Amino acid sequence: MATDEAEQHARELAAAAIAAGDPTSWFERLYAEAEAGTAVVPWDRRAASTLIARWLDEQQVTGHGKSAVVVGTGLGDDAELIASLGFDTVAFDISPTAIAAASRRHPGSAVRYQAADVISPPAAWLHGFDLVVDGLALQSMPDPPRAQALAAIGRLVAPGGRLLVTARAREHGEPVTGPPYALTRDEIDAIAGPGLRITSLEELRDPPGMTPGRRWRAVYQREQ
Repeated sequence: MATDEAEQHARELAAAAIAAGDPTSWFERLYAEAEAGTAVVPWDRRAASTLIARWLDEQQVTGHGKSAVVVGTGLGDDAELIASLGFDTVAFDISPTAIAAASRRHPGSAVRYQAADVISPPAAWLHGFDLVVDGLALQSMPDPPRAQALAAIGRLVAPGGRLLVTARAREHGEPVTGPPYALTRDEIDAIAGPGLRITSLEELRDPPGMTPGRRWRAVYQREQ
């Protein structure tokens, strides 16, 4: 299945899930179809996100003695990169099939893969991670429940810890179709809740050869 066809199929699954009143159920259906060989996960590049990898390199991030969590891990490539830097890494996804597939893709991995929902994570995770990373989850959610996810993701950040979010960008009032559902600046700002502030916000252009568009790369930090 070509990339355009895979993205169109994901949009059809998302539309059907929204119409059925269960707007995040399409993730599990898509991964299950991919496991059966009847669909392709359009964001599966079999490599970590370039925007995330570049930030980790630019900031010379090391994780020894620190913890990290990857939100909406999908098939685990971002999580494996972060674990390779020494972080004690948890990676979760709302789709149990995605978690099973990630575990198979990375046998013997030190990453702890788990099915969970960012809106209602395990209580032990709250304010529990030195680094929180999202390269897929927020921009993949329709609204609702995206507003709830925007408010919830920062709760995973430990005192003094950081949150990295990358997502497609759009102007306020600009039509949004998806997935992916591009985020406005207001939505990026909404992630910064009590005790969590934006320390860096970049608006980046897609490199040549990729679908033309703009992306946010935002970093937040929680007070000590």
